[in-house]
Amino acid sequence: MNLDQIRRKLAAFARARNWDQFHTPKNLSMALAAEATELLEIFQWLTDEQSKVIVDNENEMALVRQEIAGVFIYLTRLADKLDVDIEKAVLDKIEENEKKYPIELAKGNATKYNRRD
Repeated sequence: MNLDQIRRKLAAFARARNWDQFHTPKNLSMALAAEATELLEIFQWLTDEQSKVIVDNENEMALVRQEIAGVFIYLTRLADKLDVDIEKAVLDKIEENEKKYPIELAKGNATKYNRRD
């Protein structure tokens, strides 16, 4: 996946429709939250097991793919507007998490690092 190519394509899409006026960081972050909520809604009342086997239901997976794409699109637009290099930010976050969650403390443990005894 070429993130920069996708970013440019989304920017051109918005520009051609004169939507940049609406794509403020505030509006994009709100749209991102709404899309994430739509993804959440698909899983809301499923059991853990049902959420795992959703991949076997093509109709539900079509919705999941659509909502994941929506989240990604708004996240990419937000990052573009704020001049955030997503790839660098993700790699930095992974590095930070490796320090926060050392294997010897985190392996098999779902308790947040700052809530341990």
